[in-house]
Amino acid sequence: MKKYKILSQLQACGLVAVIRGSSAENAYQTALACIKGQVTGIEIAFTTPHADHVIERLSKDVTDTRLIIGAGTVLDEVSARIAILADANFIVSPNFDPKVAQICNLYGIPYFPGCYTPQDIQQALAAGVDVIKIFPASLGGPHLLAELKGPFPNLNLMPSGGVTLENLAAWFEAGAFIVGIGNQLVGPGQSKNYRQVTTNALNFYHQFHSI
Repeated sequence: MKKYKILSQLQACGLVAVIRGSSAENAYQTALACIKGQVTGIEIAFTTPHADHVIERLSKDVTDTRLIIGAGTVLDEVSARIAILADANFIVSPNFDPKVAQICNLYGIPYFPGCYTPQDIQQALAAGVDVIKIFPASLGGPHLLAELKGPFPNLNLMPSGGVTLENLAAWFEAGAFIVGIGNQLVGPGQSKNYRQVTTNALNFYHQFHSI
């Protein structure tokens, strides 16, 4: 899938479920519950056992053409390549790593590094990064996005960590490109309450489409 198409589909989805499974099966079932609830942006954290297998399995099993699967918590270029070969459509890191940026550029895969300062953001943009992850977003709140848009007006931002149903609209009004949602969406999956995950996903989906 071409990079521009991945970014376009993610923007249309708006929401990325950040899944840290206790096992590969737990992550897989949590992802299916999100997709059932119309949240089709999925990020499988590499803290999940056999995360690459989860990505590959979802890619093969799910027929919903809106599905965009990414790998999260990617800390080095080796993990990035493993994720890409497993069919990850995008790579997310808690920090910026030029070697990860290089491997993503080589394969034509969007890279979303975690940044927080103008210096970090400038370095990431210079390396060809498409979307900047603001993490943890809860520390700065939605107004931080608006402030960053001043010196970087064309910046695509993905706040992650601190996005809730109640403040979802505020993030997009402040200029979010997409948002990453963790426990507020997928938390019940940790106790295998996948039905509640689907309910949460539907709530976020309807809230996003009401903005």
